[in-house]
Order: sequence, then structure tokens, then C-alpha cells
Amino acid sequence: MAGTHDAAGARGGAGAYEMTVRIIAGEFGGRRIKTPDSVRVRPTADRVREAWFSILQGSIPGARVLDLFAGSGALGFEALSRGAVSVDFVEKHAASVTAIHANAATLNVADQVTIHRTDAIRFAERLQPGAYDVAFADPPYAGDDVARLVELFRTTPFARLFSIEHASDRIIEGGDTRPYGDTALTFLESPLPPPTAPYRPLPPPL
Repeated sequence: MAGTHDAAGARGGAGAYEMTVRIIAGEFGGRRIKTPDSVRVRPTADRVREAWFSILQGSIPGARVLDLFAGSGALGFEALSRGAVSVDFVEKHAASVTAIHANAATLNVADQVTIHRTDAIRFAERLQPGAYDVAFADPPYAGDDVARLVELFRTTPFARLFSIEHASDRIIEGGDTRPYGDTALTFLESPLPPPTAPYRPLPPPL
């Protein structure tokens, strides 16, 4: 397969790997990918990621996916495993970019992956409506990144379906929020024309 694209033209710096995360299901189910040894990286817990993709399962096959604040790329690679056609990873930290490159090579999906080494908020600010079918974001819990991404999505709905991980004590009005202990996932839908991938409304909370 072709080499992984890097929209910033950089491969990232050297990084140490002390952790791995498991792809839960699909073509690569059970495979492990590298997570950079960094205090900046907070991998989504397996149980939360499993719930996340259970909710989105009808929207992933054939989807163009965006993974903002990608870290190791676990969300995007899980989406590829479950039938997404492409993933754009957005991550600014060198160790994480290096991990994403390594994981794409390990899974032999480099031709389905584009890596943008840049700030996720600035990247989202430049997007057009409907640029993606499904978008994920896992920003730092502290700070204003969650609020800013939600504002951007409501102004310019850059995906048919946008889901974001955040602290469970943060309220996102108008979204479908599912709490998992200290973590919550909020799902936002946009009034776009029919997406390229089959789309099904979100199932009701259990």
C-alpha cells in the first residue's frame, strides 16, 4: 500500500511507547496499537470506546471520518476496522503523530489515512459543511476546546454526525449525552443532505 499521507509534511519526532490499546471489533479486532508515552495522551477507556461505536455502528461503514485531537489514533483506527473508507487524523504533538504513522503501517491502512499535524481547533475552523460523514473529538477535559468545537459544529456542520468525549460534569445543550462515570459522550447531528454512507438515527439511551 502507499505510504501514509502527512498534510503538514512532517513525520513527527521520536517517541517512547509504554502503552498499547486494543482495537475492539471489526477487521482488526483484538489487534493492539501503540500509544505515546506522554502526559498529554489520555486514551479513551475500552468500555467507553465500545459504547461509542455501539451507538455509531450504523453510521461507520463507508464513512469518511475525522478524528480530532487524535492522540494514538485509536478512534480513527477503530472506525477503519469497522468499515470506514478513510480517516483524517488531526494531532499537533510529535510523539502522537509518530504513533499514528506507526499504527497505520502496522495495520497496513496507510493509503486510507491522512495525518494533519496541526492544532485541531484551527483545522476545524477551516472546514466546510459536510466535509465528513462522521467526526470524533477527544479534547483535553480542562479548558475551552469542547465548547469551541461545539460552537464551530453548530455554525458550520462539518460532518453529518459529530461526537465528542468530555467530562461528565460538563453540560452540552441540545446534544444527546451519555455518561460513563467521570466521562461522557455527546452526539450532535446536523441537517445535511443524505451522507455518502448509510445513516441511521441514534438509538435511544439504554
